[in-house]
Amino acid sequence: MFGFGVTELVLILVIIMVIFGAGKLPEIGAGLGKGIKNFKKATTGEDEIDVTPEIKEGEDDDEEDKK
Repeated sequence: MFGFGVTELVLILVIIMVIFGAGKLPEIGAGLGKGIKNFKKATTGEDEIDVTPEIKEGEDDDEEDKK
């Protein structure tokens, strides 16, 4: 996996803990997880909000009568 061994991964984790502190790690992980989830949702192409106007029954008839 990218040429990283166990020792390198542990060293990186220790450096991150020193920089951010153990209390901030869950917040950073949650934010990173939400970001990845939103990115995956955006790349699948599913729109959260559908802005296509809905045609209700009877509306087409009313518009034709006005013309």
